[in-house]
Amino acid sequence: MSLFDKLAARLTKKHIIAKPGFNRWLIAPASVAIHLCIGSVYAWSIFNPALTKQFGVVASAADDWSFSSVVWIFSTAIVFLGLAAAIGGKWLEEVGPRATGFLAACLWGGGFLVGSIGIATHELWLIYLGYGAIGGCGLGLAYVTPVSTLIRWFPDRRGMATGIAIMGFGGGAMIGAPLITYLLSLYYQMPEYLGKVTDVNLITEAGRRYADVAGQQVEVVIASAADMLKTPVPGPEGVYVVGTGDTGATSVFITLGIVYFIVMTIAAFSFRVPAKDWKPENWTPPAKNESTKNRLITDNHVHIDQALKTPQFYQLWIVLCFNVTAGIGVIGVAKTMITDIFSPSLPGIVDASFAATYVLMISVFNMSGRFLWSTASDYIGRKNTYHCFFVLGALLYLSIPYIATQASVSPSVTALVMFYAVTMIIFTMYGGGFATIPAYLADIFGTMHVGGIHGRLLTAWSTAGILGPYVITHLRENSLNKVLHELAAKVDPAAFLQKFGASIDNLDQLIAAKTVSISQLMEIAPAGTLDPTPSLYNSTMFAMAGLLIIAFIANLSIRPVRDKHHVHNTHPELAQEHK
Repeated sequence: MSLFDKLAARLTKKHIIAKPGFNRWLIAPASVAIHLCIGSVYAWSIFNPALTKQFGVVASAADDWSFSSVVWIFSTAIVFLGLAAAIGGKWLEEVGPRATGFLAACLWGGGFLVGSIGIATHELWLIYLGYGAIGGCGLGLAYVTPVSTLIRWFPDRRGMATGIAIMGFGGGAMIGAPLITYLLSLYYQMPEYLGKVTDVNLITEAGRRYADVAGQQVEVVIASAADMLKTPVPGPEGVYVVGTGDTGATSVFITLGIVYFIVMTIAAFSFRVPAKDWKPENWTPPAKNESTKNRLITDNHVHIDQALKTPQFYQLWIVLCFNVTAGIGVIGVAKTMITDIFSPSLPGIVDASFAATYVLMISVFNMSGRFLWSTASDYIGRKNTYHCFFVLGALLYLSIPYIATQASVSPSVTALVMFYAVTMIIFTMYGGGFATIPAYLADIFGTMHVGGIHGRLLTAWSTAGILGPYVITHLRENSLNKVLHELAAKVDPAAFLQKFGASIDNLDQLIAAKTVSISQLMEIAPAGTLDPTPSLYNSTMFAMAGLLIIAFIANLSIRPVRDKHHVHNTHPELAQEHK
């Protein structure tokens, strides 16, 4: 037998059936390890500044990728996560968790390596292919594999079991955020510095800035003090040469790809599945009754294909999709959002380090919520748990525009604390929604095909991966364009010409070339002008609250699956085999 054949044999389901006396708790560390690796996707927003400054490094150059173009890489990964989970979920039931876990390690680690080539060559499509498509498929397989396995090992504590695995996914950014931040600063190289703006001869052509260096025109970027506060390595404000220096993103992608592959492979080979008819000692399935907690729990099973014919599947699809949409758009731009809202009023507090810590704390609360809410659902029921998410969540989203306004009108640490508290509670419920949904599915459809059904339901996550970032970036771009024009209208045309080397009539061209920004306009705006940056996300928050209200209605209407959909009526041969 060849080495490849031996490896393939070790991956099959029949070779990983646990022997009598196997400690089911040994599955938990392997599950958490895999989810910690793929959970770093939640730290994606840390890459946004680096990818939008690949040429300028300290500030965006004209040829750099825009924020709206790179934020969709995260969305692509989430889309392919859902698609891979939907397709691979049924395959998981056939081949077992070790094979799918190992393939996930190859895809997720390999996706980073392909993405690194895209960054190095400045080919955006390669990052979408690597991190987004290939890596996203790895995400999907790695996501459903531990969840499906733990549900089978912990039928007595479904909520807690799914919370254990998915807690790791939420906590991935807790490790990933500081790791990525550290690696970016480690590999970062400052671009060539020419001096202060007043000491350099600058000209503007077609919206771009150039400096005269030894008789040659060199494209440059102008980095303000606010820009330099956002860089991994401090430096003086002024004029920097485009194309020199390095954000470090390429090297970070290579490093993470290798590390994640190794960790996930070790974890995948630790998986075991319970033997037929196994159940925990001294445990009997709960009796069905009409209590709020148990009335949706079934002792029957629904075939994976039959589940798609029930209204409950689509009601839960809406519940998951809108809950995720409301949170995922914010997570994808978390670092940018807190910087936009509070840097103008509290620049001494909300700097690059503070924003990175904020991303880390999102992960902490996201992770905590996954375990706490899913465990609580074992006691109060899944339906009531989601009611909490939607009612409380809508109120919290509606409070954010008020807090942002206070940050602009009356800057204080109090507004920052309020924003921090509100968003962290939101992220506990966002994570809790993910952790509770597998147990909700097991309650309603049974455990026979819960992994496959869960995989298909994750297409809701794919949809949310598009809808959430689209809403937040589209509304933000519209707001940004609007406030830039409003600010420019308040500025003295002569001061504008002196600042940007072009008249205010060329504003749209200057905006497109990233030459004009809010921070630069505020430097020449009339005294007393309020910085409009904190208001960029107001319309988005109202939209998110509306989605949660719709999800609340969908959750309220869920009822037990009708008997005609149960497997003993649709697939009697499978029902007999499952007994």
